[in-house]
Amino acid sequence: MKKRKWSIAAMIAAIMMLMLAACNNSPSSNNANGGNNSGGGSGETGTVNIGYSGPLSGPAAYYGERTLNGVKMAAEEINNSGGFEVNGKTYKLNIVSLDDKYLPNETAANAKRLVQEHQTPIIFTPHSGGVMALQVFNQTDNFIIAAYTSEPKITQTGNKLTIRIPPRYDGYIPTFTDYVMKRFGKKLAALPTATQYGKDWTEKLLPYWEKQGGEVVYNTSIDFTKDTDFFTIITNALKEKPDVLFIGGPSEPTAKVVKQARELGFKGGFIVMDQAKLDEMKRVVGSYEMLEGAIGVMPLVESKEPGAPQFVENYRAKYNAEASSESAYNYLALYAFVEAMKAAGTVDDPAAIREHMNEGLKNIPKDKQVYVVPKVGDDGGFESKIIVAAVENGKVVPIELKK
Repeated sequence: MKKRKWSIAAMIAAIMMLMLAACNNSPSSNNANGGNNSGGGSGETGTVNIGYSGPLSGPAAYYGERTLNGVKMAAEEINNSGGFEVNGKTYKLNIVSLDDKYLPNETAANAKRLVQEHQTPIIFTPHSGGVMALQVFNQTDNFIIAAYTSEPKITQTGNKLTIRIPPRYDGYIPTFTDYVMKRFGKKLAALPTATQYGKDWTEKLLPYWEKQGGEVVYNTSIDFTKDTDFFTIITNALKEKPDVLFIGGPSEPTAKVVKQARELGFKGGFIVMDQAKLDEMKRVVGSYEMLEGAIGVMPLVESKEPGAPQFVENYRAKYNAEASSESAYNYLALYAFVEAMKAAGTVDDPAAIREHMNEGLKNIPKDKQVYVVPKVGDDGGFESKIIVAAVENGKVVPIELKK
């Protein structure tokens, strides 16, 4: 009897050891709160975890999802093509995404978690407040910030592990100002988002507006994390009889500002910060007619760049939605980082990857170039060309850039 009991115990112990071995040999899944395990592997295939911290809940959630979708699409395409090879070893990508609710302190906490738990050499972050929070420690914690923000300040800090993905916003200001001032008049009311990004945009635009002979008749901001009805703010602004409204933030709440302004009788034009997109705003307000006289970034669906049409088609098929510049730029950036890893001969040395970013950009396949970015500038920003558009007679038309 004792011998039989011993045999059963031995069998149980053997089964437990086999189960433990199987767990240890299985591919790891590094998902976290909305993460997307696009990679993983066994044998000679390694996994590179790429971090993402952005707003996946709250009023900016749609914006955050679009930026993340671009990263995920690129990762999925790379993985489905067999991954990528660095020094004779094949790797696949695993996107680990965390919600920061558009709050910089949450971005910082997320980044600590991504680096410590998932060893991410790169973390994508789509707002300037979050990027600035990460710049406090990213060089000591050794990870690259893939910064989807047009804020010039983030590449003026001397941070050697920051890559700014979109063009600087101050490149839009002369053209935006010239267009609406000539078409509508010189009285401006400022109603941008209350984020740090909105404040910085305002600090650049308003002095330039006044330098061109314009007058700022009203200046406040809207906290889209708290305000959902803008009637009182807009009413107060319109009492000053502005010719132009300066607005911006995520596309959806920005579009609601336009809608309420029109309902209150505003007939003038709009300067739209580059975070909000004209085509996305149109879907909220119902037509381009309501956006007449708005000037902003050229919608991606109108782009003629080599990889844009196929990207738009693929995005529409995958997400049943229209692609945006947020998704496209982040898609392009992940391809550039992968090519930089290949050129650098490493997947886990952020400094070496950063050093080879120009080679990475040069080696992006032609059909993946949703934007043409010749190089990373000395300040760490992608040097892509600025393309501006305005709504005229219910249609989006390109506007020549004013230097």
